[in-house]
Amino acid sequence: MLYNTQREQNMTPEPRSAAENSTENLLPYLTPTAIIDSGHPLVQEYARRAAKGATDPVEVAVKLYLAVRDGIRYDPYAPFHLPQHYQASQVIKRGRQFCIPKAALLCTLARAFRIPSRLGFANVKNHLATRQLLEYLGADLFVFHGFVELYLNGIWVKATPAFNRELCERHRVSPLEFSGREDSLFQPYNEENQRYMEYVEFIGTYADVPIAEIVSAWRKTYGEERVDNWIRTSEERSGESVADFEREDVWRE
Repeated sequence: MLYNTQREQNMTPEPRSAAENSTENLLPYLTPTAIIDSGHPLVQEYARRAAKGATDPVEVAVKLYLAVRDGIRYDPYAPFHLPQHYQASQVIKRGRQFCIPKAALLCTLARAFRIPSRLGFANVKNHLATRQLLEYLGADLFVFHGFVELYLNGIWVKATPAFNRELCERHRVSPLEFSGREDSLFQPYNEENQRYMEYVEFIGTYADVPIAEIVSAWRKTYGEERVDNWIRTSEERSGESVADFEREDVWRE
């Protein structure tokens, strides 16, 4: 059934005590926010269609995951500096976004079904990016990569809906599946046994998208001038993506 309705550092999926996982303590992970707008009619309709009549929380979670993974195309050049860039209803309208807004959407859809959900972040090295994207970033370190943790069957389970199926096939990586019962994180190697994704550091989990913290971390990693240029270019293009990721050259180490 759909419902119309910070930060935490523990990254482990092990069960917690009944007191720790009481309704009161889970409330921040069920509550809508300006970004996690789970009561928005567009979000409610998207969630209803994605769930396809499922009622079991695990089954619902898997269907929501697939709807976000493949229904919203991965776009690392999408705008990022304003709250509306992460707002679930706006992500649905746009139809393409990078990992954090896609994670925010899955988090929002889960809350629409009263499944406790929160955002997780890690710094990762992407060994199979495109040449143009690596030049754009000036590094192969992706800071504040976003994923989701869903509270299912008494444990927090990680889900990573970032890369749509077509993109994975182009990079010769199996699409990342999610069972709802165990963590689903990027695999370290692709189908040709080449390095794919390396988790460098887990940052933490949050009840909402920490936009200021994300942008600050990007400025520190990629440089003030580079990030300011990203923002300026995005604004000049009225929020349109600054490049077409799907047409870029796959780069391999």
